[in-house]
Amino acid sequence: MLNLLRRRPASVPLIRAAFSAPLHTTENRPGYIVLVPEIGEEGPLGEGVLKPDGLPAFSDITIEMCLGAIGQQASAVENSVKALESDLHSGKQLNAASIFRELDTVTGPLETTWGVAKALYLGNSTLIPTKSYMNIHERARNARAAKFCNQTVYKALKDASSESGPDEQRMRQKFLLEGKLNGLTLDKDKQDGLKELLTHLGRERANFKNKVNMAVHSFGQVITDFNLVRDFPPSLLEATARDPGQHLTGPWKITLQPQVVDGFLKHCPERLQRWNVWRASVLKASSQQEKSLENSTHLEKIRGLRKRQANLLGYESFADMSMQTKMVGSVDNLKQIFAKLLKFAGPAQSVELDQLQSFAQDSGCEYKLEAYDVAYWRRKQLVAEHGLQEQKLREFFPLPRVLSGMFALSEKLFGIQIVEQPNAEVWHPAVKFYDVFDADSVNSSTPVGGFYVDCYSKEHKFGRNNGWMVGIRNSNKSAGLTPLCALIFNFSEPQSPDAKPPLLGYDDLQMLFKTFGSGLQHLLTQAGYSDLAGLSNIEWDASQVSGHVMSNFLDDPTVIRSLSGHFSSGEPLEAELSQKMRLLKTQLAGYNLCQDLYLADLDVELHRSNAFWLEVVRKLWPVYQCMPLDKKDAHPCSLTDIFAGDWAAAQFSHLYSRLIAADISSSFAEQRSGENYAVVGRRYKQTFLSSGGSVPTAEVFRRFQGRDPSAEALLKSLDIFAPSQTTDNI
Repeated sequence: MLNLLRRRPASVPLIRAAFSAPLHTTENRPGYIVLVPEIGEEGPLGEGVLKPDGLPAFSDITIEMCLGAIGQQASAVENSVKALESDLHSGKQLNAASIFRELDTVTGPLETTWGVAKALYLGNSTLIPTKSYMNIHERARNARAAKFCNQTVYKALKDASSESGPDEQRMRQKFLLEGKLNGLTLDKDKQDGLKELLTHLGRERANFKNKVNMAVHSFGQVITDFNLVRDFPPSLLEATARDPGQHLTGPWKITLQPQVVDGFLKHCPERLQRWNVWRASVLKASSQQEKSLENSTHLEKIRGLRKRQANLLGYESFADMSMQTKMVGSVDNLKQIFAKLLKFAGPAQSVELDQLQSFAQDSGCEYKLEAYDVAYWRRKQLVAEHGLQEQKLREFFPLPRVLSGMFALSEKLFGIQIVEQPNAEVWHPAVKFYDVFDADSVNSSTPVGGFYVDCYSKEHKFGRNNGWMVGIRNSNKSAGLTPLCALIFNFSEPQSPDAKPPLLGYDDLQMLFKTFGSGLQHLLTQAGYSDLAGLSNIEWDASQVSGHVMSNFLDDPTVIRSLSGHFSSGEPLEAELSQKMRLLKTQLAGYNLCQDLYLADLDVELHRSNAFWLEVVRKLWPVYQCMPLDKKDAHPCSLTDIFAGDWAAAQFSHLYSRLIAADISSSFAEQRSGENYAVVGRRYKQTFLSSGGSVPTAEVFRRFQGRDPSAEALLKSLDIFAPSQTTDNI
């Protein structure tokens, strides 16, 4: 039995009581110390997690149930791999399709329980506490990895004939690549060396992350003057107020959470305050600050270990190894794309910063703009020259209206129907569940999948609204499972039925559409295996394409106006403002693209060069940046996504996904009517949304566009393409 102990004397509540309490609440609750039980390995597989209709039984799910189910299901996967290994050792002839079907069938329940736990954890970690979720996550991840790390299965697939179907060939390629990257081609001594190296690398990455976290929390700039925060959006006020219930009266504490720093630099009117926060941010976790928190040493160790890892696996550098899972294919191809984009972004950046400087001077600014001034003066320029006052624009985008408009647009574009199921079990009364029907499916009256929407998660409030697409269950034809996902957002919940709903800014609209776009790819997949369905097996640099394609519809003033309606009067946004809203994306687009290019190239060079990290920074900075590098700037020492996370030599993937998405979106932009929009939408659904990872993304793109991708569409979408600058094919 899972024990829950009150911090103060009281009767010990049953675990189910923790789940029957409201998930989203504003009052303070007494804390719990959670004593995590052992993960069970026996009993019926996943008993109680799913109802007979295949949907999660959220009303009855407990922590114990998830922990028990994940243990049983993980054991089932591992035992299935062992049985398969035994059959192969005994000489039994198995074709690739039978291997994949068996593994797919046994993996389905594990992934469902894992997805349910992830949705509950992101929705509110009081339901699945962090320690419990990490136990579930590690157990599930290790079991899932077992099928890719088995030497016998790897050899059988390597020796298998290539006469199977395209899905089986794609699965075989995935297993062989996973096996190679996990060291299955190495001899025993080298495998042991790789294991020891990865253990050491894991420790260094953890040290790097911990020091950044400590540096972030060791800084706190307290503000008591409301004039310094008067332009803060509500989400930033709530995140920085010492008492969230008094976010309009303060005081406010500015931390070094990246989203708080970005919001502060954009909205704080006092330059000295901006400089102080910016400088603390670029120096954090470096030797320029507290010596015990410096990350320079860990950064260099991580680089060295990754290079050794790549060399051991047969690659010249970690960057070269990274390209094995990327659509772009090679570092040389990537560098060519960087050069093509910089050819336009560089000159645009210079012009934009000159214009911003002129505007600031005309507005009474007497200093030369620095990096910590740009976001503030950009916002002021948008208001003064274009009337784009974000707080006023928010009033026209209440969340319920935007959601219904987004669903209606998707139905029209992709030939689907989204139907709410009010009787579905959910983890909080505010959560909703929707079935998705596809008019093009064999049985259009049966849902092809379903998704939950939780708009009011209490988790991860760091000064900006966020969204997550959680794949609860992949499409799994071997196990007869349809896809499920959860769209989880952390908008602020209205405190009463009569209170105004959350009002969305432009960044919120982008985030909402992007999250839903990823959900559509998860739900509308037609791939034959779970490991190829939805976003599975898609190259890293193409994994965000569907999200960006959806968010690119916000470039269309007609779409913007159809989503709008003032929260009190229902009046749509003025046509002129609808036209101008694209400026929120294109203003300083050259400058912003150069920032993205710099970070992407820095990441690649740090994973292929032997030079000290600071030398790499000093070499690349003037290539992409107009403003000088601060002498003490040590920003690589806090790049956790790259040095503690999974984006090493992969940071460019965010930009490359945008490039591919812009090219796809150009086909929609060329159409002038809703009917033609729908024709392109069906073609997009039949290629990108349906293929999942069953076909390489480069081939999927050719099926959609009839050619290879071009950078021109991205440059045009940012209004920085100048045909006179080049005659080269871009």
